Amino acid sequence: MILSDQKIREALLTKDIVIEPYREDCLGTNSYDVHLSKHLAVYESRELDAKSHNKINHFEIPDEGFVLQPGTLYLGVTEEYTETHHAVPFLEGKSSIGRLGIDIHATAGKGDVGFCNTWTLEISCVQPVRVYAGMPIGQLIYFAVEGDIRNYYNKKQNAKYNQRTHLPVESMMWKNKF
Repeated sequence: MILSDQKIREALLTKDIVIEPYREDCLGTNSYDVHLSKHLAVYESRELDAKSHNKINHFEIPDEGFVLQPGTLYLGVTEEYTETHHAVPFLEGKSSIGRLGIDIHATAGKGDVGFCNTWTLEISCVQPVRVYAGMPIGQLIYFAVEGDIRNYYNKKQNAKYNQRTHLPVESMMWKNKF
């Protein structure tokens, strides 16, 4: 079951959901709009290796915007820091973003219960498109969880994305054993 705007408001009051900064005008019928921060990153190498720590270069979106290019994976990050303690957060691109040919995640649209951080975005585009810091980029949708939770993400010893950040975070696949 997807949480309604009223259920999201209730969860904000009880701190079961935290959104910082929170703006009431970003709350939709059953979602919350998040925004692109000024921070982007790209991988140093065009060839990535799943068993290696692939380094990234960070940069900021200038006031006049930044033109995304097809064929490049950009890592972005939301302005909003979120916590979700009793629901499963899903991040989806806004339809207006999709209509510009921008994807905001390759595969990682679902968070875990207990995820507490900003959201790293895996941004790609089908044609050159100019983006701006602060523009609406996605929407968080919250699904109710049935049953007790034993393994909150923010309490897992091996969680790879628990360190609070305002910057995009590169893949930590290399930390897995395979």
